[in-house]
Amino acid sequence: MDFNVKKLASDAGVFFSRAMQFTEEKLGQAEKTELDAHFENLLARADCTKNWTEKILRQTEVLLQPNPSARVEEFLYEKLDRKVPSRVTNGELLAQYMTEAANDFGPGTPYGKTLIKVGDTQRRLGAAERDFIHSASINFLTPLRNFLEGDWRTISKERRILQNRRLDLDACKARLKKAKAAEAKAAAEHELRLTQTEFDRQAEVTRLLLEGISSTHVNHLRCLHEFVESQTNYYAQCYQYMLDLQKQLGRFSGTFVGNAESTSPPPAATSPPAVAAATLPAVPTIPVVPTIVGVPNTVAESVLNPNEVKPPASGTRKARVLYDYEAADSTELALLADEMITVYSLPGMDPDWLIGERGNQKGKVPVTYLELLS
Repeated sequence: MDFNVKKLASDAGVFFSRAMQFTEEKLGQAEKTELDAHFENLLARADCTKNWTEKILRQTEVLLQPNPSARVEEFLYEKLDRKVPSRVTNGELLAQYMTEAANDFGPGTPYGKTLIKVGDTQRRLGAAERDFIHSASINFLTPLRNFLEGDWRTISKERRILQNRRLDLDACKARLKKAKAAEAKAAAEHELRLTQTEFDRQAEVTRLLLEGISSTHVNHLRCLHEFVESQTNYYAQCYQYMLDLQKQLGRFSGTFVGNAESTSPPPAATSPPAVAAATLPAVPTIPVVPTIVGVPNTVAESVLNPNEVKPPASGTRKARVLYDYEAADSTELALLADEMITVYSLPGMDPDWLIGERGNQKGKVPVTYLELLS
């Protein structure tokens, strides 16, 4: 009992001392131990990383799930450590309505047939959206949440401890200045040495954690690449599904024209068809196919053959590889971290890519994985 009382009294004394030191610093009545410039830069970089990670996380959640009520429901399920119930996507729900409408209107009628075709495509689009959301959640949102709920909490805790150690240190410095008697001064000096040692040790622990933010950036960069890859695959799937639907719906054009002609009045006897055909030149219908970034144009796009690429006479540079990269196909060059390669660009080439050479090996390499050397 006596030990607990003494401990509570000691804790209260420490808290009061820190509060007094903090208040006097704010009022300009006490000196404050300043951290070095490098440490302050690490703190600012860590705060910046935390703030932007929160914003990117929240907006990505909005992108994947625009319904705020659904987001709140998913958050509650996650906090309760329960599985989020499967939710029908808007495309799948639209597909269901179209299929049911087709059955009512008659699946053999032109409208019914078209509803079934479009509904099937909407179902496939909804399934692709579901896969994209799942992939983005695992490969992008989860690492961001893990940083905020894990690493950042640890950093915040150690920073609070460092702040308390600094207040204790400055309070000891103030007591040493006020000490008059030799015995009191010796005791204050001894306490100051101990407090300085604790402060230095905590500063080193906090510094190591803050320097780990660089590794966090590398990890989030890799996750960002995976997010873009998932999004690219999703939109490429959607584009292909809609092209297929366009081709299928083209088969019904004759049916639409037939229905329109059957309900229109017969042509007047004074307008011979031969004359009308001669005076109205035929205009061919050319389907307009939009160009989607990341989806190859099967008509005009040529595939890069690295073996046929020759380096320019000037403009080659050395580059150091920052992290490993696995080639997606035979046109790309696999990379290993810290190796040196020769790189150069070709006219009309995507600015995010370069041609890389390693001995007899050659292929496209992403610029973001390289440190270009002068």
